[in-house]
Amino acid sequence: MTDKAQTAEMSWAVEEFGQVDLKDERLNLRCQELVETLGKQPSAPINQACEDWADSKAAYRFVDNQKVTPGKILAPHSERTVERMMAHEIVLAIQDTTFLNYTHHPETQDLGEIGTKAQNQRGFGLHSTLAVTPSGQPLGILTQAFLERPVGEPAHTPSEARKQPIEEKESYRWVQAFEKTIELSPAGVQVVTVCDREADIYEMFVLAQERHASLLVRADDDRCLQDDETKHLWSKVERQPVQGELSVQITGNDRRKERQATVTLRACTVKLRPPWRAEQKKLPVVTLQAILVREENPPENLAELGDHEPIEWLLLTNTAVNNFEQAAQVVAWYCCRWQIEVFHKIIKSGCRVESSRLQTAKRLQNYIVLMCVVAWRLHWLTYINRTEPDLPCTHILTTVEWQALYMRIHKTTQFPSKLPTVRQAVRWIAQLGGFLGRKSDGEPGITAIWRGWQRLQDLADTWYTIVNGKTQLVGNR
Repeated sequence: MTDKAQTAEMSWAVEEFGQVDLKDERLNLRCQELVETLGKQPSAPINQACEDWADSKAAYRFVDNQKVTPGKILAPHSERTVERMMAHEIVLAIQDTTFLNYTHHPETQDLGEIGTKAQNQRGFGLHSTLAVTPSGQPLGILTQAFLERPVGEPAHTPSEARKQPIEEKESYRWVQAFEKTIELSPAGVQVVTVCDREADIYEMFVLAQERHASLLVRADDDRCLQDDETKHLWSKVERQPVQGELSVQITGNDRRKERQATVTLRACTVKLRPPWRAEQKKLPVVTLQAILVREENPPENLAELGDHEPIEWLLLTNTAVNNFEQAAQVVAWYCCRWQIEVFHKIIKSGCRVESSRLQTAKRLQNYIVLMCVVAWRLHWLTYINRTEPDLPCTHILTTVEWQALYMRIHKTTQFPSKLPTVRQAVRWIAQLGGFLGRKSDGEPGITAIWRGWQRLQDLADTWYTIVNGKTQLVGNR
């Protein structure tokens, strides 16, 4: 989170929001205080996370203030994210949309439609760009935008949708986020925007080509090819020889079990024919690298594992793919896309933002952006443990926090002369959340960490109260 020479003695909220500019110093301080408060109890609503009614009332006033907007809240964290990106040669900018459902809070005003008309659900979409290292460490949120569908607006027919300019379509959010990512990308860092099939939009490829920006998208359409006898994308790639085999990790979810899959890789250069646009916009031919990732021999019990079909991804990128090693690297980048799914899970399950009963969409959106930064930090805690486990624990915890944690786990007030490591601290936090720590358990997951984190904050507050004024502690709270 910070340079290795620094520690977590400086409040992480001050680090992320120290440069927030809400045109009012009191609001700036309130923003820092509120995000730190929410970060201690991420699954609790505002009134439970705050210590008393006065603090709760101040929090409600903050999210309702006209000077406070989602963009202004996110801006300082986005700047810190860019700073963290500068330490890496390659960064993945993963885009995706999640929908937040508030149908069960009918008193909340100004919500839009989500889902199908028949479902009659209310809420809004949240489209985020998460910066992640190729090893999986989340660096922060680069961009965010809310998707609001007016209630009762008739859906476009396929014919009407084809005639609609891209700038007026809901899918344009992918292009806008890509443009913003390009603007924010630091010099000297290869920032690869990674998207799933919904971003298979021709204007995305045009933008990447014109701005010399790296892009990786899983294909959805079997696009027409320019000046090629095979005529279509899938046929072209399927005709290529197998370059080699690769083992990929298929991450589990509520419906699918985690597993290893052996896939073959085929790759070639393709030139995509520009699609027709109703506004007579002339689009250029786009040259891309296509990689077909296919599970040729899936396990016999595939259905039992929760997968309906074997793996088959057709990936399109404008990065170099001249050999098997480069193709395998692109596949590894695409597999990192799962990190934004983890991020969404933390927002919904760990931070429970859909349980908030704030009464307007504006208040909700301000609150959600704050909680998204809290969710990122919980996400980051999980992966700093895996990527830099030997750092001193003060990289992620204050002195009061690690001392309270050590006492609880070891049942002693005698602290070690050498600071515990990040790995030790994260595993102890996870223990508070139910992680058993057996050899067969591997590294702790995000659920155990966010449960343990909340317990740790209660322990740390108690320990601070005990020692405050009696024992000289290094650092501050």
